[in-house]
Amino acid sequence: MNSLRVRLGVLGLALLTGFTTPTAASAAQAAPSPTVEEQRLGRAAPQEILRRSGFDTVAPGLARALEAARSYGEARRAVTREGARLWRRAVDRAQGRGPAGGDLSRDDDRPLYWARLGMTREVRTWEPEFGLTDGQRAALQDGLERASRGQDTIGYPQGKGLKRILLTGFDPFTLDRDIRISNPSGATALALDGTVIETADGPARIETAVFPVRWQDFADRTVERALRPHLPKVDLFTTVSQGRVGRFDIERTNGAWRGGFEDNDNVGRTGTVPVSDPASQPQWTTTTLPYAAITAAQTGRFPVYDNTSVTEIPAGGTEPVVRPDGPTPGSTARAGGGGDYLSNEIAYRATLLRDRLGLHGTLPGGHVHTPVLQFGAGNTTEVTDPEFVRNRLDIIAQVRAILRVAAEAS
Repeated sequence: MNSLRVRLGVLGLALLTGFTTPTAASAAQAAPSPTVEEQRLGRAAPQEILRRSGFDTVAPGLARALEAARSYGEARRAVTREGARLWRRAVDRAQGRGPAGGDLSRDDDRPLYWARLGMTREVRTWEPEFGLTDGQRAALQDGLERASRGQDTIGYPQGKGLKRILLTGFDPFTLDRDIRISNPSGATALALDGTVIETADGPARIETAVFPVRWQDFADRTVERALRPHLPKVDLFTTVSQGRVGRFDIERTNGAWRGGFEDNDNVGRTGTVPVSDPASQPQWTTTTLPYAAITAAQTGRFPVYDNTSVTEIPAGGTEPVVRPDGPTPGSTARAGGGGDYLSNEIAYRATLLRDRLGLHGTLPGGHVHTPVLQFGAGNTTEVTDPEFVRNRLDIIAQVRAILRVAAEAS
């Protein structure tokens, strides 16, 4: 009788609570929809780029690995492994190792970009039987992003007599303007990762990583997290992005301002660059790259400029003013030499980190803007052409030459 009362009591409690005893699956959050950036994957140009490089197998491979995962831990290991495999495959392809996978030129950075988006979409929309919380899904995405961008594999050989150079690039952007766009800074990162250049002072090893074109990632300190362990150990660093038509620029000054231009998720942000300890945040940071030596050297077919211009609100003023020779004392930043978008922001964050680590006087570092990567005249539909490839290869070669000059002059 007592046993019967217990069973009836349990049944009554279950009825009162609607049988809502939590399980891993019911406690998990529903999978979110693909982002704006991921939704572009279905268009014809990205699919052609993936097919013509052989990278169309990447996202399906991750999907199979996730399907085989029986726990969050297994899923975490799978996304990190597959992300690192993608980065290594892209670097190997760019540097002529292994199969090309198709007729798209090896120097192309776009297979990495679109394949990564296929992977992040798989993780974002995956609904395992064991369930995922929002925090677990975010951690999977974070691990995938870091691994597939080379951010967690930066490393240099031990020993003396080898200079250490750190270079960063970016994803393609403004894709709603032209879905075919490539970013020469990302292509440069792939081409130079792990390579050695010979300088007058001996060999210099280059390590690279690529960053997203998304405001929120930068607010989440992705730049600082990737660079902080390495800046005290390197001899030179430069962030690189695509800039102006027909020219390279060594950006002298970086500003603490976001200008609001939309990112790859079609999100704009306007305001002061958000950093830790904002009370000590400067309005401006400066390059410590040897800009005079770089601009004086013959590094390639594109001219290289020492760009000193900024836009500021002068002390006591209310309206922005362009200053060709740099900021005036007490002014408020509205654009660095590299503008007010994420290229300026990565330069600002990297050089601010350099300064907060006490390295301003000893570590050469700053930002290089490459020429805009242009298609051949009349090409408005094809994903590649000979002039497009030539321009990208020339930009990569010239960045490499700029690094050599910078290393020798530092």
